[in-house]
Amino acid sequence: MESRSSTDLPTIATEYNGSDRNALLFGWTPQSEIWNGRFAMIGFVSYLLWDLAGYSVFRDVLALINR
Repeated sequence: MESRSSTDLPTIATEYNGSDRNALLFGWTPQSEIWNGRFAMIGFVSYLLWDLAGYSVFRDVLALINR
């Protein structure tokens, strides 16, 4: 069985068609969906941290509705 060292790995992660999956391309491409997911995760975690810090918009809206 042949072992493979970590230095043999490619420098970029390529998709099945050989393009860079991390490239910031415009239009409806698989790369744009990856970037969209990344930004959505950053936004969601940012809101959770903002909420934990006590600046909850959601709780303020619920307080206005329940009056």
